[in-house]
Amino acid sequence: RLKEFLKKEVNLKLSTQPDFEERAIDFSEVEQLMNSINTIPAPCAPVMNPQAPNAATGTSLRVCWGLFSDDIVECYQLCYKPVSNERHSDEQAEHMLKVKETYCTISNLLPNTQYEFWVSALNASGVSPPSERAVYVTAPSPPIIKSKKIRSCENAALVCWESRDVNPVDSYTVEL
Repeated sequence: RLKEFLKKEVNLKLSTQPDFEERAIDFSEVEQLMNSINTIPAPCAPVMNPQAPNAATGTSLRVCWGLFSDDIVECYQLCYKPVSNERHSDEQAEHMLKVKETYCTISNLLPNTQYEFWVSALNASGVSPPSERAVYVTAPSPPIIKSKKIRSCENAALVCWESRDVNPVDSYTVEL
């Protein structure tokens, strides 16, 4: 049937006249709208601050960084892992936190342990390159005084203690 239909001469008349006039399309409104949209570039890499005095306890660290540009930042992505001298240090578990401020206190860390920190800035356009890595150290655990080994006399006292830290401690302060 299709073959027979195609053999027939078909006379099609359009009920309306095609309107193919040359029209100049005005894109000025679209151009104004496009120009009003501000595109935000992805932020620059933040800079890690060195560890501040008294910024550590035996189980926590206060980490700070800065952004030295006028970039718009929605939040930061803070990453950290323990520093290891072993060959498989890349296999250490990395932790990541989303942070709104340019500082963060990390808890539940091991005493007298080095941690490596780095941070990236995020906005609607994307993620910045990561900062340089900075090493922070938690404070040592307080030593355990061996009370059975304490000896004293009129002008002297012998006090013995034991460190609970795996890493060596530089010095101890004894207060009377």
